Amino acid sequence: MKWPTLILALLLAALQYPLWMGKGSWGTVRQLDQQLRSQREVNAKLEVRNAGMDAEVRDLKTGYDAIEERARYDLGMVKQGEVFVQLPTRKR
Repeated sequence: MKWPTLILALLLAALQYPLWMGKGSWGTVRQLDQQLRSQREVNAKLEVRNAGMDAEVRDLKTGYDAIEERARYDLGMVKQGEVFVQLPTRKR
């Protein structure tokens, strides 16, 4: 091989290094793309959860039915004049 050909080959290899092994290499880009996809999936699940919580907050702010339901199920409260009946569960 002549010197100019060797120098050009080394220069070409030096230019290819960042593409295959450097910070912005194909492998790094693929890994970051996978992380981006998984984060988007997490974000989509959280958006659905947030939308449900937002609807619940709006319902609690505007309607007394939701507040009454929460008081009954979460706190065990009963209305005046009501009788609370609890049935035991059977274990199998």
